[in-house]
Amino acid sequence: MVKPHIAKPLAKGRASLRRLRTALRRLRMAFLRRWRHPRLRWPKRIMAAFVGCLVLAVLAAGISLRLLYAGDPGPGTQTRGRDAVWLGHAWVDARKGEAELQGLVRRVRGTGIRDLYVHAGPLEHDGTLPKERYPKVGWLLKAVHRELPGVRVQAWLGDVLDTEGPTGLSLADGDNHARIVGSARQVLDAGFDGVHFDLEPLHSEDRAYLALLDALHALTRPRHVPLSVAAHQIDPLPALHSVAGFLTGHPKWWSQSYFGQVARRVDQIAVMSYDTSMPMESLYGGYVAQQTELALEVTPPTTDLLMGLPGYHTNNFGRHAWAETVPAAVRGARLGLGREDRRRERFGVALYVDYAATDDDWAAYRDGWGRREAD
Repeated sequence: MVKPHIAKPLAKGRASLRRLRTALRRLRMAFLRRWRHPRLRWPKRIMAAFVGCLVLAVLAAGISLRLLYAGDPGPGTQTRGRDAVWLGHAWVDARKGEAELQGLVRRVRGTGIRDLYVHAGPLEHDGTLPKERYPKVGWLLKAVHRELPGVRVQAWLGDVLDTEGPTGLSLADGDNHARIVGSARQVLDAGFDGVHFDLEPLHSEDRAYLALLDALHALTRPRHVPLSVAAHQIDPLPALHSVAGFLTGHPKWWSQSYFGQVARRVDQIAVMSYDTSMPMESLYGGYVAQQTELALEVTPPTTDLLMGLPGYHTNNFGRHAWAETVPAAVRGARLGLGREDRRRERFGVALYVDYAATDDDWAAYRDGWGRREAD
């Protein structure tokens, strides 16, 4: 039996629930009456046609990517000795020492890795770089050059741009350009073998970025050191960056022509070919194959083109770790290279990132790409 002091509130709650159900029923009936109105016949047909076209487009895109992942990589589509790996900040701020270095040496030695992108930033929002951010750079440079002769240590510099938020580094400010060039000069004077920039989110057709690259190349060229950049992916469909920018405010992709303009201004360009939202490994591999072909079409033969390998394992809306794998990326890059320009020498892959990559990731790189195959 329900206690008296509970019965009255319970009855009120049941009455409120009945009223809510009645209101929802009436709302549903009103919606159905409007939905069935003759005036909505054509709008409903147009909506159904639009949804049908959207579903067909998605299916067609999926089939296309799956077909791009089919077949066997051609002979000779393996390392040219121009690969790279991104390394975290712990290598220059005293958190890593000789023991960790020997582990890195074991992984790199005997592979095609020529460049280490060591995080020495981030830059301040005005383009400057405090020297105290890389106190152990001298030890690292000396140790790498001793243990891995021929391997270059590039300073990885980056920052969040103000393109999609109220704060960040503004490339439209000419004074910032001068300070960024000064930061590049600073790390080169400290002994780094090159400078690698990763500025995000960087929108397609940004002329200020091209002007910055011209200024940076004027610094690096006389020193005979590489100017390297991390690049956004290329539109997999024509003008997709414009559509994405209009709908979400985040263009994500670059146009193919803009990618080519960037590639012509640097010595090395590494495509961040991950965070694709692909739900299956075969679709992701096909996507990497497509990106490889698109990038090869517009990258001059004098510029090193590297395709990124996802050596990290987070899961979110933009990335599914079960789909974006190092084996799929390696296979996709090999397929794209074989179809577009199998004999191109200035080509490689870049593993992101050392502190998240597993033994399996490194093995997939070495076994799938890291050993040269005779033509």
